Formats: sequence, C-alpha cells, structure tokens
Amino acid sequence: MLSASQPSQIPAEEMSFEGALRELEAIVSKLEQGDVDLEDSILLYERGQALKVHCEQKLKSAESRLERIVQGPKGAEAVEPLKLG
Repeated sequence: MLSASQPSQIPAEEMSFEGALRELEAIVSKLEQGDVDLEDSILLYERGQALKVHCEQKLKSAESRLERIVQGPKGAEAVEPLKLG
C-alpha cells in the first residue's frame, strides 16, 4: 500500500492508466483523512498531480484512437465527437 512519506517510486509516465488511477485514489483518500503531516501532504499532492496529468493524457490518447477506429471511408465526415463520461 502507499506510504504517506514514500509515494511510489515508479515514474507516472511509466505506469498503466489503471495503476496510476489506483495510486491517485489512494493518495486522495490519504489526504482526505487528514492524518498526514504537512511535508508528506506536499509530497503526496505533487505525486497526485503527476498521476492526474498522466491519466488525462492516457484518456486523451484513448479517445483519439477510438475516433480513428470509428471513422468510416469518408474520414472525418462520418465521425461524431466521442463523448466519454
């Protein structure tokens, strides 16, 4: 499990979407509990930000790939914007 004083040592950009999301959820939970001292809170927040950016990039990439798959023989004319969530 995630330690308050030691976020994962794996760089966010090397993580899978699912792994990054799990760690981000653990960080949010830990910060919401309020049992973390200031210095550890800052470290967790910084790690959380990196994970958030990584997850957003992964989602944007997946959305782009799905739009290409959905495109028909007429290209962009046949594509409706993909709505996630």
